Amino acid sequence: MNDWVSLFSGGKDSSWALYRALEEGIDVSRLLTVHPAGDSYMYHTPATELAALAAESVGIDLVEVSPDDFGADDVDDAGAQGDAELEPMEAALREIAAEDDVDLAGVTAGAVESEFQTNRIQAMCDRLGIDLFAPLWQRDPVELAGEMFDAGFEIRIVQVAAYGLDESWLGRTFDAAALDDLLALREEYGVHPLGEGGEFETYVVDGPHMDRRIDLTYDTVWEGDRGHIEVRDAALE
Repeated sequence: MNDWVSLFSGGKDSSWALYRALEEGIDVSRLLTVHPAGDSYMYHTPATELAALAAESVGIDLVEVSPDDFGADDVDDAGAQGDAELEPMEAALREIAAEDDVDLAGVTAGAVESEFQTNRIQAMCDRLGIDLFAPLWQRDPVELAGEMFDAGFEIRIVQVAAYGLDESWLGRTFDAAALDDLLALREEYGVHPLGEGGEFETYVVDGPHMDRRIDLTYDTVWEGDRGHIEVRDAALE
């Protein structure tokens, strides 16, 4: 049996990659979440603690890795930083591959446009001798968003860090109306419709690949030109 691992944060992109893999009949036997202690060049950082709840709803075992702070807020060489940040993920994949009942075939990833991330993940897969399934890669972002909405994904915005995105976006549902507003902001400020580059981050509270919806109770934290939600309670409905 060929086992696949989904690189998973609970956000829309990694969740869409997982969903598309399952739709294609790919046997995903593990989800893998990396919890950065601070800022990160390679990983989605907000609300990754909610990945376990999403994994429970999806019904696939979750492997969690919590490396030390990567020090990504003070970096001279972004390339070397990205390589270093990938090491805990690669080590975790090697551990999974070494398990007796595992025949590791590949990983899924939610990269859309970031060559920085995708090139490193591809190189990691080459080192491990496994395949990469990246169904969002270089797709039109507006089409991708529409496909997520049409499939029944319920997506919440959990962090914003871009001109044009104010506190009202925190906790907002990322849907067709929000996409229209983002397209207007793209004209004015250059905001990416899918929040590439950390302009906004998301969490999927429901979707066709999930058995139960996730109910969130949260406060919003605004820090002048950016903000995030602080989850007070999260539970499966």
